Amino acid sequence: MALGITMLFVAILCGIATIREIKRRNFFAVGFAGISFLVFGWFSIMTIFISGAPEV
Repeated sequence: MALGITMLFVAILCGIATIREIKRRNFFAVGFAGISFLVFGWFSIMTIFISGAPEV
């Protein structure tokens, strides 16, 4: 669960960086921050979903 929360924090920071770099018109950084946002966001949501679900 701690891994999912840590990755979610990183994804939030990547989202902030994406918005900041769009304002600066640095599209190379927008690409890297955007891809990082998507990847870390997906893995964090799936980690929290899978580890937070009770086993039946």
